Amino acid sequence: MKRTLAIGDIHGGFKALKQVLERANVTENDKLIFLGDYVDGWSESSKIIQFLIELSEKQECIFIKGNHDAWTEDWLSLGNAPDVWLFNGGQSTVDSYSEYSLEKLETHLEFFQRMKNYYIDEDNRLFIHAGYSSMHGPEKEVYSSNYRWDRTLWETAVAMDKKLSKNSELYPKRLLLYNEIFIGHTPTLHLGIKEPINKANVWNLDTGAAFTGALTIMDVDTKEFWQSNPLLNLYPDEKGRNYYNVRSKNR
Repeated sequence: MKRTLAIGDIHGGFKALKQVLERANVTENDKLIFLGDYVDGWSESSKIIQFLIELSEKQECIFIKGNHDAWTEDWLSLGNAPDVWLFNGGQSTVDSYSEYSLEKLETHLEFFQRMKNYYIDEDNRLFIHAGYSSMHGPEKEVYSSNYRWDRTLWETAVAMDKKLSKNSELYPKRLLLYNEIFIGHTPTLHLGIKEPINKANVWNLDTGAAFTGALTIMDVDTKEFWQSNPLLNLYPDEKGRNYYNVRSKNR
């Protein structure tokens, strides 16, 4: 059977990506939805992008753009390299591209430019990197950066009373728009959990691969999931983004 599999934030951890694809027994029949932040952190960001370009030629893939991907796109297209990006894993991405030709860099830039802000499937499930603030859905957002930076959607879901009915006037209207919502961006490590978390109808698949956690892939129908080894173990000679305060507002 064809499965739909969602993958959380990778952050340069190519070894982890290969590991979860193997552990989930991914085949060319599966549909893969990547929730963004492919780069910035561990040392293999450019290898991940090259791998994903080639993977998309073999099977159906949806690539959502994360905030780190937007930073890297700006660097590839305009040469922009703000300190906040370099400090948050961007330097490792720049280093990973040191031996790439201009032609290969252009190919990778085009890949970033083709990424989606969000994706809604035939079962009215939303896949987005971070979230949205509009009660009318992401298509009504005033600021497109919210797709990649918003945390209020997840914070709302986390703070909700579990007993609150969808029929209640107090139930957040923006959560009623979709049957389910799959996000990354905010590590579940912030809640002390290393596995995907479900709050209301929101699933958070960012299990902290950029820091001390693992990379996660999930079957969105069955909710079965597979994880890599912690990336600290896969890259024992690197720090990733662990030198940076996990709880900083600039992650």
